[in-house]
Amino acid sequence: MDRRDFVKIGLAAGAVTSTSSALAKPAGASGILDAGVLEQQQMMEAGKLTSHSLTSQYLARIKTIDKAGPRINAIIEINPEALKIALDMDRERTLKRVRGPLHGIPVLLKDNIATGDRMSTTAGSLALAGVRAARDAHVTAQLRAAGAVIIGKTNLSEWANMRSTNSVSGWSARGGLTLNPYSLDRNCSGSSSGSGAAIAAGLATLAVGTETDGSIVSPASICGLVGIKPTLGLVSRSGIIPIAHSQDTAGPMARSVADAALMLAAMTGVDPQDPVTRESVGKVGDYRAALDKAGLKGARIGVARNFFGHQPELDAVIEKALLDLKAQGAVLIDTEIPNVGKYGDSETEVLLYEFKADLEAYLKEYAPNAPVSNMAEVIAFNRKHRQQELPYFGQEYLEQAQAKGGLETPAYKEALANNRRYARAEGIDQVMKEHQLDALVAPTGGPAWLTDFINGDHFTGSFSSPAAVAGYPHITVPAGYVHGLPVGLSFVGAAYSEASLIRMAYAYEQATRHRRAPQFPPSVSLAVR
Repeated sequence: MDRRDFVKIGLAAGAVTSTSSALAKPAGASGILDAGVLEQQQMMEAGKLTSHSLTSQYLARIKTIDKAGPRINAIIEINPEALKIALDMDRERTLKRVRGPLHGIPVLLKDNIATGDRMSTTAGSLALAGVRAARDAHVTAQLRAAGAVIIGKTNLSEWANMRSTNSVSGWSARGGLTLNPYSLDRNCSGSSSGSGAAIAAGLATLAVGTETDGSIVSPASICGLVGIKPTLGLVSRSGIIPIAHSQDTAGPMARSVADAALMLAAMTGVDPQDPVTRESVGKVGDYRAALDKAGLKGARIGVARNFFGHQPELDAVIEKALLDLKAQGAVLIDTEIPNVGKYGDSETEVLLYEFKADLEAYLKEYAPNAPVSNMAEVIAFNRKHRQQELPYFGQEYLEQAQAKGGLETPAYKEALANNRRYARAEGIDQVMKEHQLDALVAPTGGPAWLTDFINGDHFTGSFSSPAAVAGYPHITVPAGYVHGLPVGLSFVGAAYSEASLIRMAYAYEQATRHRRAPQFPPSVSLAVR
């Protein structure tokens, strides 16, 4: 969700937004549209499916589910070149030039990821509406090189939810509100809300989200998906509208661990424009080989008990998940992550300082012709277009960021050092070393809350901050349901331990298979447990 209120659990309870109770209930995605990457590839290899046909079917489903029917509103823009790209991938296949597992696979990108094509890149802001990026983001280029068909952009919380202290996740001035496919009156969480809702609803095979703190794993958990927030530096951030370079990363959102792993493999790579990616050399794992059903045998897993206790029904789901981990051969050790209360405020400080500097750098390089060139001009644009941009909540975070000094400011450097000390050395590293752990687990967060434009978001628990502030990997996997609403189990590990986490997450997923497609109800029944 990428705003600091995520750390402050327990905002006011939400109220229902208007949704037609007479809305017809369409079936969830089925058949080939809900299939995984490898199954779709097998059908294309057998000549039973083409990328053009698959892309056409997803585009048709977007019309019937996203723009009509329940109107999920997850897609902010369709790529007008999608079908042409799919045809190109089909031609390459006939010539035996298959680039890899993502060849011809339809993919959605969050609308803060630059595409040097006919689509805009806006972070949901009207200040960037119609502004085309100067070139592809590195992650976009990596996916294109892997043969992925970029079929469109997904809606998001405007400016990745770093705009207001009282924001509503999943809303942007350009895209409106994205609805939760599991209950249309409930929130998808943010800021990768559109990516989460789209993949849950079967609008593409894969999507890319971005995270600063929680924005991949929270919407993935709430939308019944697998989300991977990689180690900082495993995936390039160049060409992604930023919040903060010390925590930002892109990552996959998918309906299975296997799909997320295959996508992650395609997204990695050293980028000269993002120096931190050089640290990944020699540390990128074989994520496909990590898809091992026996991956939990002998794994030492710490149960982060200080992230339980937010909701009894959520705890009950996760306690059952712990039994499933043990049944698959894992060794569980009850523990706590130390010092988690020592970097909440300093994390906010770092994000505000870096947001101001990083946004200006992005606009200069990727959107030089945009009507705004820095934070001050974005703030002024919003004030001028108050009716469209500020109808529900303000821009307090933008204003706070604008008031900060540069990255040479001692207060910024002290806050950053504090974050790294308590999230890394005296946080995750300490507990994992003390107990010789392979991973830490906890509930990703609570179920979806009722969307409320008066009181804002209402998060119930969060396990995102330790890994986010440390820059360490975090995977969420469907763990079950609370009143019919999905919740996830999180696996967190040391830097560049993605392969190990994928192995454990895959074994858990295959042993439990909790995910089920949404049915788009207007609301959920509290009688359903």
